[in-house]
Amino acid sequence: MLITGAYGMLATDLVPLLRAAGHRVLAQGRQALDITDPAQIRRALGRHRPQAVVNCAAHTAVDLAENDPQNAMLINAEGPRLLAEACADLGARLVHLSTDYVFAGDTTVPYAEDAPPGPRTVYGRSKLLGEQAVLRTLPDTGCVVRCSWLYGNGGPNFVTTMRRLAAERPYVEVVDDQYGQPTWTHDVAQSLALLLSAPPLSGVLHASNRGETNWHGLAREVFTLLGADPARVRPVSTAAVPRPAPRPMRSTLGHGRWAALGLPAPRHWRTALHAAWPLLGER
Repeated sequence: MLITGAYGMLATDLVPLLRAAGHRVLAQGRQALDITDPAQIRRALGRHRPQAVVNCAAHTAVDLAENDPQNAMLINAEGPRLLAEACADLGARLVHLSTDYVFAGDTTVPYAEDAPPGPRTVYGRSKLLGEQAVLRTLPDTGCVVRCSWLYGNGGPNFVTTMRRLAAERPYVEVVDDQYGQPTWTHDVAQSLALLLSAPPLSGVLHASNRGETNWHGLAREVFTLLGADPARVRPVSTAAVPRPAPRPMRSTLGHGRWAALGLPAPRHWRTALHAAWPLLGER
């Protein structure tokens, strides 16, 4: 298996998990495999001939993408297209990671895997174009896996930021009107390992942890786990914290396809966070 974006937060959990399961894994960072370079892609896939490619490489700086759409489109849209075409020529399956930002975030119910997308940011549009390229090029062996609100040991994220701020500040202000699903990268990695051990699947799956909360609720949970007073987390509205890229106000993802495939759906976000807690900060 070939993993792109090897030094990102998700791949940091995925690579050792796949190796522990007995898979032969080649993990490539951007210096070794730039997914926007067709020559590098052809060379890597031609040399190693993987049975499966997992694309964890992405431009994830949501606000920066608004001011640099060309780079976001290159990495998030063109890169997956090039990977999909190379996989089609080789006969390899492709699992491509995507995001809740492909949706408008204005629903009152969880988005099903086949819900119509409606991104409102450059980042979301670039990720949607990447999804479409994969599914169009690999209709039988291309799988898109959407995640949301990721945290883990492999990079900066909201949970680790709240842990740090709890030690540095008497209180923090966190928005309480944006709803979604905090998701542990370890759980996404386990879902991917399950998919990669099954016959090739196509289409879209959601691998976020289940349930729903807002950023304020997540921050309070982090403070509680730290033994700190959760009242030190003060709610503010999105309007009080303007950002270049609009955030989805409610981008909860549904998990109906897991049951349809006879596979276990991801666990609840709070259960996952409590399981992750002793391990966060180990690396």
